[in-house]
Amino acid sequence: MCGRITSTFEFGDLKVRWNLNCDLPTYARRYNIAPQQVSPSIENKVPVILRYGGENACRLMHWGLIPNWAKDLSVGNRMINARAESLREKPAFKQLVETRRCIIPADGFYEWRKEGKRKVPMWVHLKSREPFGLAGLWDVWRNTTGKRVESFTIITTEPNELVRPIHNRMPVILRREDEEQWLDVSRTRFGKARLVLKPYSAELMDAHDVSPLVNSAKYDGPECVEPVSDDQLPGSQLSLV
Repeated sequence: MCGRITSTFEFGDLKVRWNLNCDLPTYARRYNIAPQQVSPSIENKVPVILRYGGENACRLMHWGLIPNWAKDLSVGNRMINARAESLREKPAFKQLVETRRCIIPADGFYEWRKEGKRKVPMWVHLKSREPFGLAGLWDVWRNTTGKRVESFTIITTEPNELVRPIHNRMPVILRREDEEQWLDVSRTRFGKARLVLKPYSAELMDAHDVSPLVNSAKYDGPECVEPVSDDQLPGSQLSLV
């Protein structure tokens, strides 16, 4: 499972990294992004990279996939992740793998390791601290009045050597050379694109303990990613919100 990510970079970094020709005035650094119920608030949305008209485009979407055939929005609460191994078997994903693949820009994600009765939050990131792309799928849902809601899910795979002691799944971090193959649904069928859905090299990644402040999805400050020592961790953690 991947239930928290970070994007602590400027939008200008995304423009250069993914060759975007647009601006996103509402974008702000995020240190604790969690899936949330659909809301009119722009703050609840996450930048997503997709291919449109032969070029990369960036759209703001809700985290938690709402299939186009869903009866109501609540389905998205159960579809924040999609297992790479079973994408073709699930009704919500089997069509999207050929038509609506996307990349979610991030520079880290949180997991909680168990220490006895404690759950210690950890921030997992690239050693270079550079932005990376998470493999995802997106869809468009419309209500009875035609209102359009775009949403996405993050694809997960088996963990690499770094993440395995912490959790039994990790998000698919795409290698730069694999991003084109994943995004371009017009030229790359899923049978080939699925080969990029694999654990990222553990040698290029790092992780450290962080403050239990991240346990609350309401907290979104730079302190979330700062390393803490064992003596700074409380004996009992805040419950996840």
